[in-house]
Amino acid sequence: MTSPLAPLLDLPDVAEAGDRAREAVDAALRHRALRRQGGPLAAEVGLRSARCSAALESHEYGLEALRSGTVTDPVAQGALRLSAALDALAPRWTSAPRQVLARLHVLAASGSTDADLLGRPQLDHDGMGRLDALLALLPSGNRGVPAWLVAAVVHGELLALRPFPGPNGLVARAAARLTLISGGLDPRGLLAPEIGHLERQPEYVGCANSFATGTPDGVRAWLKHCAAATELAAAALTGIGDELLG
Repeated sequence: MTSPLAPLLDLPDVAEAGDRAREAVDAALRHRALRRQGGPLAAEVGLRSARCSAALESHEYGLEALRSGTVTDPVAQGALRLSAALDALAPRWTSAPRQVLARLHVLAASGSTDADLLGRPQLDHDGMGRLDALLALLPSGNRGVPAWLVAAVVHGELLALRPFPGPNGLVARAAARLTLISGGLDPRGLLAPEIGHLERQPEYVGCANSFATGTPDGVRAWLKHCAAATELAAAALTGIGDELLG
């Protein structure tokens, strides 16, 4: 069965943007640092992913402050917890997405949100229907649709719905990374699109708002932005690899 997302690839320039992102990712994942410094590289990517995701929630800290463990801000701590948990959660993302999504919120919002609300979507009937439809896409396989596009839709929908109280953006970006991992584009969890989103933050915010309108132009703008952010994540991975190899 063809994925219901397949027609999005026919929007102008979307498939081409995705092809460029895929080529950049493939090249980055061949970096020799993955063989020699795989563990440290993954740890550094995770730290930078968390820093950028927290910064996109207006909780910005330097890398060294986060690395030292001196930052106690609950939103930044939530971003760090999410980044550390993705590898363990990825195998269940497509088989039990509702449970994993709830877990993402618990990790993201503990300490910044009422404990009684953790992991509990706060949506009306229409919102719950839209969330159900989104999560139903994940186990179906999305045949013929690249992982980056599925991740972009997951990300955009969760930003638009804001299903949970507290830092929904952290949850949306973590869910997008899980989709890249489980979809096979980033099987080792080494891409941090948050780096690209932060680098192009005004575009990120504007395109997310455009996606929420549901218009073809709005969806197209968001998908192109997400492809570009994936390409920037690949460049960042290459840069981190170069740094580690000295």
